[in-house]
Amino acid sequence: MPRAEHGISRENISDNALKVLYRLNNAGFEAYLVGGCVRDLMLGLLPKDFDVVTNATPEQIKGLFKNCRLIGRRFRLAHIVFGREIIEVATFRGHHDPAADNANSLGKASEHGQLLRDNVFGSIAEDAERRDFTFNAMYYSVADFSVTDFANGRQAIEQRQVELIGNPEVRYREDPVRMLRAVRFAVKLNMKIAPGTADPLKPLAHLLANIPPARLFEETLKLFLSGQGKDTFVALHDYGLLEPLFPQLTPLLADPVSKEMQFVLTVLANTDDRVNSGMRVTPAFLYAAFLWYPLEEHAQKLQAEAGLSPHDAFNIAAGDILHRQTQRIMIPKRFSTVIRDIWMLQHRLPRRFGRRAYQMLSHPKFRAAYDFLQVRGETEGGKLLELTDWWTQFQHGEPGLQKKMLTSLRQKEGSSSKPKRRRRRADPAKGSSDAQ
Repeated sequence: MPRAEHGISRENISDNALKVLYRLNNAGFEAYLVGGCVRDLMLGLLPKDFDVVTNATPEQIKGLFKNCRLIGRRFRLAHIVFGREIIEVATFRGHHDPAADNANSLGKASEHGQLLRDNVFGSIAEDAERRDFTFNAMYYSVADFSVTDFANGRQAIEQRQVELIGNPEVRYREDPVRMLRAVRFAVKLNMKIAPGTADPLKPLAHLLANIPPARLFEETLKLFLSGQGKDTFVALHDYGLLEPLFPQLTPLLADPVSKEMQFVLTVLANTDDRVNSGMRVTPAFLYAAFLWYPLEEHAQKLQAEAGLSPHDAFNIAAGDILHRQTQRIMIPKRFSTVIRDIWMLQHRLPRRFGRRAYQMLSHPKFRAAYDFLQVRGETEGGKLLELTDWWTQFQHGEPGLQKKMLTSLRQKEGSSSKPKRRRRRADPAKGSSDAQ
């Protein structure tokens, strides 16, 4: 497609990406923008990042850029760093040849068909066949401003369809994360997953258990912190892809109107609003929400079966639930610590007598815990909603109002009435004081 047919302008391309393209071209290499950035530009969207592909090897790329670092074992990539922006540069991927002498050192697949090592280089045509979705196999050249469309990606965009290149089952087995990407793109781009691409999702969902937990953590950030988390969550649930990610939560979501489902959807909707308003969000809050009801259920079970106190049962359950979750999705300690804080404060928020209420306001995680309580109150109502309303007034109240609220609370709970002093019996031998 010449420039007149696709409408992509260099004004919408990162200056740093253009620098990379020009330098590679000037050094005698082919270089193209590829993947999501070309797709988004074709859709009239502003890409978040720009990926480059070239026939230069990673070592040749590094020789051209002082600000380059090579990363990855499974996929060897070059990252060219421009301050806070990183331009990712990959070498054209080729097809694996098991008969080649260096086949095992360059490319390797598991017994399930998952690619464990993929450093076989090839031509641009081979690279296009190795791309995942048809609309991601479009290449923009800064040399002549053309777009080469290898897999009818433009047609997929016009038909609003997410469609895999090649045999869907084989492609999912090569990299099961493609199942998550199919759902994410469908939601993000307001498209439908083509029937052939959608059919294997449920039967192959279990393959996600083979993905390293650290990689799945990064993927879940893209799924739930991109501004369409609620719709993405619902789609993942519909396609059977939640269970391998959150095996402790999924059994509680069988009823679409259950409190567990409503709680999670409300948290995701609030997160979407914050993301789309440019406000800060943290994965810790989401994970605390995803695992809250599994935590409550497990704590109650421990309390009943082991005879533990509510406090001990809750603490042990929190450790168990987080440990089980990290078997599937790795949660960095900086987030798991916050998750525990949010959970523990749910038990402290009802205790408001004396100085406790003032101490709670100064806790660094009070706001997160209060927001969490607020969604619980909206979901379950009753005493939780009353507690939420109390904290809403207390945190914004003047000192006089706060004092009055605590006094009223003591009177309501009956804690202000002092126990009656027992009268001492008079000693018969001494007689009463009146007698004396």
